[in-house]
Amino acid sequence: MDDRQRYDRATAALEPPFAVVDLAALHTNAADLVRRAAGKPIRVASKSVRSRPLLERILAMDGFRGVMAYTLPEALWLASHGFTDILVAYPTADRHALAALAGDPRAAREITVIVDSPAHLDFIEDAVSATHPRSEIRLCLDIDASYVAFGGRFRAGALRSPVREPEQAADLAAAVAKRPGFRLSGLMAYEAQIAGVGDDPPGRPLYARAVRFMQARSARDLVIRRGRIVNAVRRVADLDFVNGGGTGSVERTVREKAITEVAAGSGFFHPRLFDFYRRFTGRPAALFALPVVRRPAPDTVTVLGGGYPASGSAGPSRLPQPYLPAGLRYSPDEGAGEVQTPLIGRAAEDLRIGDRVWFRHAKAGELCERFDTLHLVEDDQLVASIPTYRGEGRTFL
Repeated sequence: MDDRQRYDRATAALEPPFAVVDLAALHTNAADLVRRAAGKPIRVASKSVRSRPLLERILAMDGFRGVMAYTLPEALWLASHGFTDILVAYPTADRHALAALAGDPRAAREITVIVDSPAHLDFIEDAVSATHPRSEIRLCLDIDASYVAFGGRFRAGALRSPVREPEQAADLAAAVAKRPGFRLSGLMAYEAQIAGVGDDPPGRPLYARAVRFMQARSARDLVIRRGRIVNAVRRVADLDFVNGGGTGSVERTVREKAITEVAAGSGFFHPRLFDFYRRFTGRPAALFALPVVRRPAPDTVTVLGGGYPASGSAGPSRLPQPYLPAGLRYSPDEGAGEVQTPLIGRAAEDLRIGDRVWFRHAKAGELCERFDTLHLVEDDQLVASIPTYRGEGRTFL
C-alpha cells in the first residue's frame, strides 16, 4: 500500500480540508536528527511544530531537551502547562508579558529571554519596574552568526543581532552583570545561511556551487569567531548553554567545542524547502488534504482553497507542493488560489470529484496556522487527533 492509499484509508471518515502528521515519518526524522547531533542535546524549535501535545511527544523522545519558543507569551503559556527550559529566541517588546514573567517565580526559573543590546535591558527594566516582588530574569545573548566578506560588501545570513565580535559580546555581558535582577545564562548564534539554505537546489548547478562555497567559508569563520565570543563571555558570566545551528546544519554545528546544544524544528515535519540538502534526507511527515471540486479539462482538476504561501521572500518556492498523487503542478496563470486551485498533469486524468490531493507546505509550523487540528496517522490508521496552537485558541504573532 503506497502513502496515498494509507492516508486516504486512515482519513476516510474526515472531510477535507484537514492536516495530518505521519507518526512513523516523524519518528524517523527525529531519530535522524539525534544521530546527526552526535550526543549533544537538541532544543526543539516550537515555531516549527505549533502543537502543544506534539511538542510533548517529541520532548519525551531521547535526545531532545528544552524548547526554543518564538514569543514570550507563548513561553509563559508553555511554562504554565509544565514545559521547562524554555528559550525565547526572539527579542520581546511585550510589557505585559515581561511583567508577568518577573512576577511568576516558577516561570522565571524556566524561561530565558534573548537580548542583543543595552536598549533591550533598558526596556525590560522599565517594563518590570512596578513588579514587586520581582523574580530574577534569565537572559541569553544573541550573536550575529552571518557570513560577511569583501569588507562588508557581501553578507549571507539573517539580519538579527548587532553583536558580532568577542569584544562586543563581552561588553554586553558586562552590562548585564552590572544590573541587579538579571542573570546571563546563555548565548545563541544562529547560522541561517547554513542551517536554512539548501545546498542542492534542483536545476541550478552554478548557484549550488556558490552556496556550498559560501557555507564552507562561513562554517570555518564560525568555528573561530563563535569560540572566541564564548570564551570572552565566559570570562564575565557562567553560561548554562551555548546554542547554535538548525535542522540544516546539525552535524556541522555540533563539531564546535563551544556549542553545548543545537536547535531543530523543521526537521520533524520535513517541509518542501528542506528537500534540497545533500547532508540529510528526511521523510515528509506533515501534509494537508484538499478535495477535488472541478474537472475543467481532462488533464486538469480544481481543488478547494490551497492558497497557503509560506513567509519569506515571495516566489514559487513559497507555495505548497502538490505531493500526492505525484505529477500535478500549478496552473501558471492562477497558482495557489484563495478559494480554488487548478492543478494540471497526467495524474489529474484519474482524479474524480471528491478525491483528495495531498500537499506539503513549504515551511513547517506555518501549516498549523491554517488548521485547528493535526490528525495523527500510523500505518493506515487514524490514531489520534490533537489541537494546534490555533485549535487551543492561541495565536502568538
